[in-house]
Amino acid sequence: MASKFIGVVLAALLSATGAQAYDATDPANCNGADGNDDHALVLSKVTASPRVNFVKSPYDDDFKAVTCPAATDACRKASYLVTGDLVLTGRVRGAFTCVTYQSPTSKKNIWTSGWLPSTALTPMAPMPSPQPADWIGLWDQRQGSIEIKRGSGGKLHVSGEMAVKGAQEVHTGVIEADVVPQGDTIAFVDDGSTPFEKRNEGECWVRMQRVGALLKVEDNGGCGGAGVTFMGLFHRKK
Repeated sequence: MASKFIGVVLAALLSATGAQAYDATDPANCNGADGNDDHALVLSKVTASPRVNFVKSPYDDDFKAVTCPAATDACRKASYLVTGDLVLTGRVRGAFTCVTYQSPTSKKNIWTSGWLPSTALTPMAPMPSPQPADWIGLWDQRQGSIEIKRGSGGKLHVSGEMAVKGAQEVHTGVIEADVVPQGDTIAFVDDGSTPFEKRNEGECWVRMQRVGALLKVEDNGGCGGAGVTFMGLFHRKK
């Protein structure tokens, strides 16, 4: 998953600065909406008013936030989201949900991850039975796009490109597959010739759902160069 990549990067950075005790697998740490390979990530809307602050993980504050996440002033971060913001949600720990957020106004592909109170979130159900017209179109996100067209034999042709700027160069990713939607989901491995449930480790896999006016996309981080992921919310271009 792309969120696992985020966790690996964070672990490497902390290790480089001397934080040798950091454990990316610690269930109290929120490194992003890690989801489950067999279940689509849930998109939720922030319904707290007027805003809700992120909550710390134990490794925050130079490893002094050992009691977090908790509903205390000491665990409350200065960063926050406002009513109506959309987040990808992951696992739950007590009264908190691990989320990943991407600003819809930022020109950079920047992700923010952390704990939020579960009571501040309302899950958004995917479109139950999308028709071909609901999928077809050019879907845009900051550093990439996905185009869905009618294919042959009742299939949809999905193609996409993504580019992520690294320190010295641009890393790219490409997806292209012919696939038949199943229920509320488009899911494929590589070119679509391998059944999604029979995917193997190391293969590029992608899963899509329509949620509201958006195309929600997730992948396993294996569809391009280092740091490249199609995960996020895509808007249909008019």
